[in-house]
Amino acid sequence: MTSAELNSRHLQLPSDDRMYQAVAERDTRFEGIFVMGVRTTGIFCRPGCTARTPKRENVEFFATARQALAHGYRPCKVCRPMEPAGAVPDWVRGLLGAAQADPSRRWTDQDLRERNLEPTRVRRWFKKHHGMTFHAYSRLLRLNKAFGRIRSGDSIAPAAFGAGYESLSGFADAIKQATGKAPSSGRGGNSVTVSRIPSPLGPMVAGATDEGVCLLEFTDRRMLVTQIARLRKWLRADIFPGEHPHIDALHAQLKAYFEGSQAQFDLPLVTPGTPFQEQVWQGLREIPYGQTRSYQEQAARIGRPEAVRAVARANGDNRIAIVIPCHRVIGKDGKLSGYGGGLWRKRFLLDLESEHL
Repeated sequence: MTSAELNSRHLQLPSDDRMYQAVAERDTRFEGIFVMGVRTTGIFCRPGCTARTPKRENVEFFATARQALAHGYRPCKVCRPMEPAGAVPDWVRGLLGAAQADPSRRWTDQDLRERNLEPTRVRRWFKKHHGMTFHAYSRLLRLNKAFGRIRSGDSIAPAAFGAGYESLSGFADAIKQATGKAPSSGRGGNSVTVSRIPSPLGPMVAGATDEGVCLLEFTDRRMLVTQIARLRKWLRADIFPGEHPHIDALHAQLKAYFEGSQAQFDLPLVTPGTPFQEQVWQGLREIPYGQTRSYQEQAARIGRPEAVRAVARANGDNRIAIVIPCHRVIGKDGKLSGYGGGLWRKRFLLDLESEHL
């Protein structure tokens, strides 16, 4: 029995040759689509595993880790396929928790060494996963805390000193460097807190204001930078890394969704856009779980049957993937098309929902 036949109940997998090519190229775009069992070692791995690529005749493919386990394979210790893609490794999880628990702390390389962490390793991990060093990350956490106090009505001095700054001039320089604004501009303004969320389909970036969730995108989506820039413009907001109750709630509900135990999301959403975009996005939220509509049907349902292409563009501009389910819109002929996260993710989401109806 081929891998595709074995797993047809779950997903229509790519060909075995295509999956082996993905493994050889360590192509993380296939995360969540399949895992690879290595007959000679008895382990199974993610597509992007960095271990040595086994010979083609020594591998077989499965749609899920559960299937690999059922066939006698054990998880690889290098790529940890039992953990969600993008999960924070154990050696850095404690550091993130400490930084978020005390945003005002000024971290040094010696602080890292006292936690048995090599500064170079920490720097590389943060550059790869956050696009900045750990020290830059901790500085932004500190700014986020101070900026939030200013928005809440505190004067500049208590906000600066309460966030660990030793001088008002140093605080002013830090705010201006990060946002291009003077500290006083934070009062009455807005900020978006962003954080990474692991998922079976790869890591995602989540964003929230005090009013609700405003961003959920896969980190490898090409439009991510553009979407963040648009969000900053629409909300007149500054972007800071950190924790937020709305992101915590999103993470919990997203986990339940992927487990098949939650069909509807109960989250406040912030979706600034043109009136037409907001109409299209509301229409997406009305598509029932496990069902699909064509772009033509979606256009007709919002009273704009002539605007099929504009509807498709608005779908592509959706900033809150999965929660606003643009993956439920398909071509008139029933074929998949037009998903910013990749058609393989769209197929996964539709199959997931159909299995849990």
